[in-house]
Amino acid sequence: MNDLRHFIISQIRAEGPVTFARFMDWCLYHPDYGYYGSGRAKIGKEGDYYTGPCVSPLFGGMVAKQLCQMSELLGNNTFTILEIGGGRGFLCADILAWMKRREPAIYGRIEYCLIERSPVFLAEQRHLLAESVEEGKVSWLSTNTLASEAFSLTGCIISNELVDAFPVHRLICEEGEPREIYVDEVAGQFVERHGALSDPGLGSYFSSLDVTLVEGQMAEANLQALMWLEEMANFLKRGFLLTIDYGDQAVRLYDSCRSRGTLRCFYQHQLSDSPFENVGQQDITAHVNFTALMRKGEEMGIALTGLVPQYRFLLAMGLLDEMAEISVDMDPLESLQLRLSLKSLIEPEKGMGEIFKVLIQHKGLEKPALQGLQKLGAVQMINGATGGQIIYG
Repeated sequence: MNDLRHFIISQIRAEGPVTFARFMDWCLYHPDYGYYGSGRAKIGKEGDYYTGPCVSPLFGGMVAKQLCQMSELLGNNTFTILEIGGGRGFLCADILAWMKRREPAIYGRIEYCLIERSPVFLAEQRHLLAESVEEGKVSWLSTNTLASEAFSLTGCIISNELVDAFPVHRLICEEGEPREIYVDEVAGQFVERHGALSDPGLGSYFSSLDVTLVEGQMAEANLQALMWLEEMANFLKRGFLLTIDYGDQAVRLYDSCRSRGTLRCFYQHQLSDSPFENVGQQDITAHVNFTALMRKGEEMGIALTGLVPQYRFLLAMGLLDEMAEISVDMDPLESLQLRLSLKSLIEPEKGMGEIFKVLIQHKGLEKPALQGLQKLGAVQMINGATGGQIIYG
């Protein structure tokens, strides 16, 4: 029995069954034994999963290009970028490198702040970004700083694959009513128990989205995502909130065909739906409910700018042109490797291009028109894609 499993079982034996959200929080963020808290999390080829910045620096370059337009819309003052949960620091490094090379004037008024809970990722970030720190471009904030009433920013708050890792409550519909799924233990093994809802917010979570679960259907409710967005709204004085993650709108996310919800576990690039295995040694995620984030944003004074699949955002930002430009000086093998890596970012059906979404929200501006949300021309379509769905605020 590993240390985390022993800890959780001892807590259950002392207090009784716990919500899945609490179990997931221990698995991921326990400071000594959790997947992220202990530093076991690994991203990339030798790890458990990939993120966009691991695939190609051009991912960060296209985000940087969009940030430059945002900066111009906000005026010629300091533009603050706050990245929450920056992982190994690749996205920050790629954004700053692109800006420094392509938009030096905007780079000159950028300040980039990061918040990172994982001690291992924090150490990697400090090493990778050392030169940018010396230039006065990068700094780290603590969660206590965010909690300060005096903290505010004008610029853009970025998260890339953050919200999907927030602990979620799991529910199941029984006799027409939502019941919560708890985690219990029997003879040292974790088992599920169904009981009353642990939080009043769970009762209204689905009804507020006009979602009705069918009998036996399981689903996740990410209450922490709503609290997080509320916190972001409170200190975003003027600017944008850019959320990149995998998920969907509520009408599709909670369709009856998803009878067991969207909870997924990643261990050494192997996908499973078994959170009770490899406890503390695997990533646990659930698809992001973008409808909930958009509605919560509207409540908090953050308007919807647009929601598009990742491939549409990247193509609208000119990814193919950038690829062609840097391929000129490459040998054929390098050029092929670049095209294959980018294919995983923009391929709608098999890659990250469709399942990942880019949500942009704004505050203090009047319906900004952003390049990454533009409709694609026929020349930009790939693999016969029809373009998916776009929502404009």
